[in-house]
Amino acid sequence: MTRSTRERIVDEALRLFAERGYSATSVAEIEAASGLSPGAGGLYRHFRSKYEVLAAAINEHATRTKSQVAESMATLATMESSVDLEERLSHLCRAGLAKVREESKLTRVFFRDLSQFPELVAVVRQGLLQPMFDAITTWFRTQPEYRDAEVDWTGVGVVLGGAVVHYRLFQETVGEAPAHAGKDQFVAAWVRLAMGLLPSPAPVA
Repeated sequence: MTRSTRERIVDEALRLFAERGYSATSVAEIEAASGLSPGAGGLYRHFRSKYEVLAAAINEHATRTKSQVAESMATLATMESSVDLEERLSHLCRAGLAKVREESKLTRVFFRDLSQFPELVAVVRQGLLQPMFDAITTWFRTQPEYRDAEVDWTGVGVVLGGAVVHYRLFQETVGEAPAHAGKDQFVAAWVRLAMGLLPSPAPVA
């Protein structure tokens, strides 16, 4: 599908912000990358400022994340009766890894530049990060296998969700996986940890 000029501006601006930093990227550079005449003011037909482009990118990613999380949870819900727990857990973990990887450009911008824009940090927190952690917590609470487990599911969501986020962030910042563990190895370990939360069978009298 052909992107609109506005979409090109948002996408290319986020790419440049991730590669060079927000302050080091000029409006003219964004225009050139978007297929507009650099310095001719084409960006201002769609946005009032460079900041408004950044805000649009973050808000659009947050809106998309909410839809993606809802779709992933719906897909997982349809698997419950026909797929064993380990496979469902693997699917959940891989979906989280894919989502964090998809947001790699925004992640770089977040850590490099967003401290100067607390209102945008709030959007990332409420629109991207919190929905992912909430989804993990909700998923565990609704699985029949965990129904009798006396577990702090919010804490579990933080630990398991944090592991997924950390694995991808480590790759983004260091350039390789933590401890050189491949994705399949990470997912298998993640699933084993989650399986360990199952209620222990009652001791035989």
